[in-house]
Amino acid sequence: MKSPWCWLGLAVALAGCATPYPKLLQPSPGAAGQQVETTFRQVVTRTNSVRFLLSLPAEYGTDTGKRWPLVMFLHGAGERGTDLKKVAVHGPPKMVAQGRSFPFVLVSPQCPDNEVWDPDVLMSLVDTLQAELRVDPARTYVTGLSMGGYGTWALASKYPQRFAAVAPVCGGGERIRALLPSQREALKTLGVWAFHGGKDNVVALSESERMVDAFKRAGVSDIQLTVYPEAGHDSWTEAYRTEALYTWMLQHYR
Repeated sequence: MKSPWCWLGLAVALAGCATPYPKLLQPSPGAAGQQVETTFRQVVTRTNSVRFLLSLPAEYGTDTGKRWPLVMFLHGAGERGTDLKKVAVHGPPKMVAQGRSFPFVLVSPQCPDNEVWDPDVLMSLVDTLQAELRVDPARTYVTGLSMGGYGTWALASKYPQRFAAVAPVCGGGERIRALLPSQREALKTLGVWAFHGGKDNVVALSESERMVDAFKRAGVSDIQLTVYPEAGHDSWTEAYRTEALYTWMLQHYR
């Protein structure tokens, strides 16, 4: 079925009180020459607006009692902007546009120009999709390429308890969050399958290797890295052609 183009606006209140506290930034008269304990407090209100492509399984409208797996696809830096057609240039949304039918709900958001993937915004989108569509929260997955690979690693590091499996392609990320003790229990049961090109001169293979090593050190046992020795930065074409990837992904439950 053809994928409708959708957008979502989410207003999120991130702090509690409406009164600023400028006096907390004013040192007391006796503070000169001393180090004193001080507090900064500010109220932040943000509006998250996310445009995305949505593809529902062909049977979604007929089998109203079934809850479906949810796969989020994150594109690379070249597909940022406001033209949603660009999101379907690579990966699963491209395959859907070419007539491929997947047995899961596929959501493919678009990152605005001059920005990178924000894990908190993406999780707000996942929360809304889980609340408003017939999806199985125990079968939520994320995959992405290049900048989207970085976004995938970031979501897996910050919200491992929310995903059953992740598949970052030619990405990298910040290792320290994955090594936090508070994340280890959730990470232990997370499935990870990473992909990279051996001749990638945009994002070095070592970026994926470092993240895989960090996740292993955090206790992840179901983890693998597939390297295409002759591939450059475009390792995603071969990765998303791999039928075993989708079988592997959908076997995981949270």
